[in-house]
Amino acid sequence: MYTIQLVRNNKDLEEIAALSSANLRTVVSEVEKAEQGFITWEYHLKLLQDMHAIAPSIIATYDDQVVGYALVATHAMSDVHAEMKVMLNNLATLTYEGKPMNDYKYYMMGQICIAKEHRGQGLFDQLYEYHRKVYQDRYDILLTEVSTSNHRSLKAHQRVGFKTIHTYRDHMDEWNVVVWDWRKGNDEL
Repeated sequence: MYTIQLVRNNKDLEEIAALSSANLRTVVSEVEKAEQGFITWEYHLKLLQDMHAIAPSIIATYDDQVVGYALVATHAMSDVHAEMKVMLNNLATLTYEGKPMNDYKYYMMGQICIAKEHRGQGLFDQLYEYHRKVYQDRYDILLTEVSTSNHRSLKAHQRVGFKTIHTYRDHMDEWNVVVWDWRKGNDEL
């Protein structure tokens, strides 16, 4: 049976780090990238510990083992996550619905990943719904960036309720900036 919950301990963080390493775009085959998607950033244990100290992330467990995760990335994490600082600087230049992005209460999805053998069980949607349950009282918007070549992830984010508001290229890839506006019902998206 699957359980969706907040990270509980260091063992959970170790299992997130292992799942992150196993699904990097530099590790998975081209066929797997095209069919199953990929992740871009590797999250080492120390970084996960630093992030968790600021805000706990959401995990999916099966038989008490982490089989999926959805990392919380707040503005405060830019001091411990170098790539987060770059992302926040990029986001500061964007507008959403005619207002500067920084006028909104938002946080970022640091990364979402489901173990291969547990995909297709609805965990992606459940992880995001749990994010909404835990964080919607503090934030209006959940925002993330998805590689434009990660078609499976883009479709899954659209299914949950995200919409693309900007596309740009950096030193790593081309990215769609997507937002899930919690001020609106899913039928308005």
